[in-house]
Amino acid sequence: MNNDCIFCKIANGEIPSSTVYEDEMFRVILDLSPATKGHALILPKKHMANIFEMDEVTAEKVFVLASRIAKAMKEALNCDGLNIVQNNGEIAGQTVFHFHMHIIPRYNDDGQHINWVPGTSEAAERDAIAQQIKIFLNK
Repeated sequence: MNNDCIFCKIANGEIPSSTVYEDEMFRVILDLSPATKGHALILPKKHMANIFEMDEVTAEKVFVLASRIAKAMKEALNCDGLNIVQNNGEIAGQTVFHFHMHIIPRYNDDGQHINWVPGTSEAAERDAIAQQIKIFLNK
């Protein structure tokens, strides 16, 4: 735990939250500034700034938990879809430097539709990038 980290304090119960789920590794809370009704955050109890510091066991468990939370939200909130968002680094929109995953229920009338403008790329460029990444996957 990082004593200066607000999410460590929330995840470990030092600061009250609207808790949806808790186990030995995670606390899932409702966001104080929700994008939509039911917007939740999955917080590991162990401090890690981002996904780059996360071990594979924790990564596996966070995605299993995200699936459980998403299915429960679908039933409980009758949402039309949902976003799972996880930002890493300031340039990617991370504002609290404790790994956290957003589970955001989406409703047809929520007015919050995310716009993503697809770009273009050439096959040779994609192949070169894939090769670069593969080198580091095997390390």
